[in-house]
Amino acid sequence: MGKDKSLIISFSPHLKDSQNTSAVMLEVVIALIPAVSAGIYFFGLNALKIILTSILTCGISEYLCSLLRRKPASLKNFSFLVTGILFALTLPPSLPLWIVVLGAVVCIVIGKEIFGGLGQNVFNPALVGRAFLMASFPAQLTNWVKPFDATSCATPLGLWKFQSTLTNNSVLFWGNVGGCIGETSAFALLAGGIYLIIKKTADWRIPLSYLGGVMAISGTVYTFNHAYGSCFFHLLSGGVLLGALFMATDPVTCPVTKTGRFIFGSGCAIITMVIRYVGGLPEGVMYSILFMNALSPLIERLTIPKPLGKK
Repeated sequence: MGKDKSLIISFSPHLKDSQNTSAVMLEVVIALIPAVSAGIYFFGLNALKIILTSILTCGISEYLCSLLRRKPASLKNFSFLVTGILFALTLPPSLPLWIVVLGAVVCIVIGKEIFGGLGQNVFNPALVGRAFLMASFPAQLTNWVKPFDATSCATPLGLWKFQSTLTNNSVLFWGNVGGCIGETSAFALLAGGIYLIIKKTADWRIPLSYLGGVMAISGTVYTFNHAYGSCFFHLLSGGVLLGALFMATDPVTCPVTKTGRFIFGSGCAIITMVIRYVGGLPEGVMYSILFMNALSPLIERLTIPKPLGKK
């Protein structure tokens, strides 16, 4: 008598998806292509060198960490590739390569592997590396240059914060402004972010609450004082789009509950705008996401839905 295979008993999970970690990471890489292309277009060979150096260093660091921990190398999941690209996009195009190498090592070793590897890190690895560089090399991390040129310039947020000068919104949308490699073109970031949301690789709740919160706060303040900049200025300038679409949506470091993700994005928006308005720095995206990463476990505990029938 042949075996009846109509009933198969197996361990959970019983509902499985064909999309694995490698596929998700490759989707993120595809979504980052417009921002990477825009950065190389505006800042040329320097941007390309920084991106390649960051990726290579992240890959080597992850491989060496796997050897030290006596575990199989996890390069096949392409998480090092995403971390390397995101980290490079947060850097100024004039940054020396040896500083890029140091920061990329911190991204992998301190930001991810020290917690146990992918899926166990508390903070976004790319932002951990940038925060380390910002504390160690503030002068180099705030040395901006003009696109298609090597002359120094201020970012749109710097001009607004310290010189009360507002950059035209159309220029911010298409690019051609000083800043980090990946934050100059809002159009490129939106194109990649929309792709992630359509493919359901990124949850729409965090970008909606983050970007909506930034627009609501800046729009309200703008009605009382136009010198603080319109909601579109704050949405298109700085790292808001890069952070909201690609970093705050990291499924490892954000809450898993739907309500929690709305709280997470709203918290990022509030902290970002508080730093922009009353802080000593013109930008607060990095600190807002890292701070909310730390609060993610608490947010999850407060927003876990009650089981059906529980009093």
